[in-house]
Amino acid sequence: MSSAPDTLDRPGEINARPVRHPGRWIAIAVLAVLAAMLISSFVTNAKWDWPFVWQVMKYKPVITGLLAGTILGTIGAMIIGVVLGVLLAIMRLTDNPVLKGASWLYIWFFRGIPRYVLLIVMSVGILYLYDTLTIGLPFLPVTFFTINVKTFSTGLFVGILALGLSEAAYMAEIARAGILSVDKGQDEAACALGMSKGLSMRRVILPQAMRVIVPPTGNETLSMVKDTSLLVAVPVTNEMFFQAQAVSQATYKVMPSLIAAVIWYLIVSTILGMGQSWLERHFGRGFGAQTSVQNDTRVKFLGLRGGGGN
Repeated sequence: MSSAPDTLDRPGEINARPVRHPGRWIAIAVLAVLAAMLISSFVTNAKWDWPFVWQVMKYKPVITGLLAGTILGTIGAMIIGVVLGVLLAIMRLTDNPVLKGASWLYIWFFRGIPRYVLLIVMSVGILYLYDTLTIGLPFLPVTFFTINVKTFSTGLFVGILALGLSEAAYMAEIARAGILSVDKGQDEAACALGMSKGLSMRRVILPQAMRVIVPPTGNETLSMVKDTSLLVAVPVTNEMFFQAQAVSQATYKVMPSLIAAVIWYLIVSTILGMGQSWLERHFGRGFGAQTSVQNDTRVKFLGLRGGGGN
C-alpha cells in the first residue's frame, strides 16, 4: 500500500521582499537636482536671451546655410561615401590581389588624414596644382576630355568631394562587415540558381547585409551633419554654423547665436534618427522574430505546444 504524501515537511508561504536599491534613489535625486539647476539657469538667466535665439534660427542666411550647406553637404558627401564605400568593400573581398591592394591602400590613406586637414589640402591643392584636368592615357598623346578645374572647384563642390572621399574609407569597412555577416551559403545557393556574382550581390547578399550596414551608416550620417561645420576650411561661407558665428560677431551675442545653431543640429539629427529607426525595422524584418504556432495544426497534432496536445 502506498502511503499518503507527507505535507508536513513542505515549506510554507514565502513572504519575499524586493531588494532595496538606495543607490538608485540617490542617483535619481542627484540627477533631478542637476536637471532643475539647468532648467532654472535656462529660464532665469537673461543672458541666454531665448527670444534672440528664435530670431537667429529664422534668419534667412542661417536657413540658407542649413539647406545649402549643412543638408546639401551631408547628402552629397554621403552619396559619394556610400557608393564608393560599397565598391571598395567588394574590391576588398575579391580574390584579385590588385583590386584588394588598391582598396586597402585607399582605406589606409583616407582614414589616416583628419577631415579638416583633407579639406584644406584639397581646397588649396586642386587650385594650386591644376588649371585643367586632362583625362586620357598617361605618357601618350591620347586625351578623352579636359575639365576646367576652376569652373568646378567651387568651395561647396570641393568640400562635398573631400568629405565624401573621406567617408568612403569608413563606409567600406562598414559595408565589408555587413557583407561578411551574410552566410556564404547564400551566395553559393544564388550561384547554383544561375545568378552571376554581380546579380547575387545585388539581389541576395546586399539586401541581407543591410541589417548590419544600416545602424553604423546612420551614425556616420549623423556625424556628417556635424562635420559639415568643417567646410569653413575650404572655405564655404554659405553654411549654417558659419552664418551663426557671423551673427554672433555682428551682434556680440555669442551664446544665443551658437545655441540657435545647436538647436538646428539637434532637429536635423532627430529627424535623421527617426529615419534610421524606420530603416532598421524595415531591413530587420524576419530576423529574431518569434514565429507564432497558434494556427499550426501539425504542431498541435504532435502536442509540441505547452500542455501536451490540448
